[in-house]
Amino acid sequence: MDAVDALNETAFWLERELADTFKVQAFRRAAGIIAGLSREELSTRVKDGRLKGTKGIGNRTFEVISRALGGAVPDYLEGLRRRGAEPLADGGHELHATLRGDLHSHSNWSDGGSPIEVMADAARILGREYLALTDHSPSLTIANGLSPERLTEQLMVVDGINNRQDSGFRLLAGIEVDILEDGELDQSAELLSQLDVVVASVHSKLRSDKRSMTGRMLTAIENPHTNVLGHCTGRLVKGSRGTRLPSEFDAEKVFASCAEHSVAVEINSRPERQDPPDELIRIALDAGCLFSIDSDAHAPGQLDFLQYGAERAEANGVPADRIVTTWPVDRLLKWLQPTQ
Repeated sequence: MDAVDALNETAFWLERELADTFKVQAFRRAAGIIAGLSREELSTRVKDGRLKGTKGIGNRTFEVISRALGGAVPDYLEGLRRRGAEPLADGGHELHATLRGDLHSHSNWSDGGSPIEVMADAARILGREYLALTDHSPSLTIANGLSPERLTEQLMVVDGINNRQDSGFRLLAGIEVDILEDGELDQSAELLSQLDVVVASVHSKLRSDKRSMTGRMLTAIENPHTNVLGHCTGRLVKGSRGTRLPSEFDAEKVFASCAEHSVAVEINSRPERQDPPDELIRIALDAGCLFSIDSDAHAPGQLDFLQYGAERAEANGVPADRIVTTWPVDRLLKWLQPTQ
């Protein structure tokens, strides 16, 4: 087994089970350290002790490298694979099997932890037909949001990846654009028109009064570039960031507007979000909304969080055909085209 692949796969499975970030990064860092070494040079450094003395190589990462060089699957990785064979969610398995893609993910260009290429490779390995890269927009400085210049540069990177990929997988150019206080989107219309996918989300002033928040969201939904309304309440139900109450808005008005303007309501699959709450999923369903089950992954292993979203969608009776991420890419892209 290739040692770099073993380290990266170990990191993937650790991310999937929500291991501490420092533990995941230890394996990715070790993979980066040895990536430029030939197998012969790596073997020599293992035998003469130089690798074990290298900064960034710890006991566990050394063990994984050594076992992989010996032609065996490392015991540590084998244990992670066994745990990974079990589904993350108790239900939603049939619906999860119909999902073709994911319209919300982040790379290390904003607040994600991995390069774009690594995210795309992980999505393809998981059997996805498409993945939207949706790094943050400029106003979210805490998340290293992309300036217009950086977003333009990223578009060229996405094109390059698609040109190198085998047919059957497509990386979609996108953005998670901040909904500003006046409801405007935090990026120019010219740039938004060059993207495949626009996920519009509220990240600031989440405790605004109900009337203000409703107006803010309606303005964003009515923008012809908006495709998906991201994690609509902004709530947090658990996790390292603590908990946060859902924002208040007129759900009937907001979801009626989503249905009218063909904006999908995101079912955010992150376990700490579980957004929208069940009762809002049912209101959106009754309003005639489309849905997008998305991972909101900030690391490759988190791309498998779609299982959690599928479980919640199925539990609330959302039909597969109302979920845009079950659609083949040609149908999806036709729906994504902005209407003026």
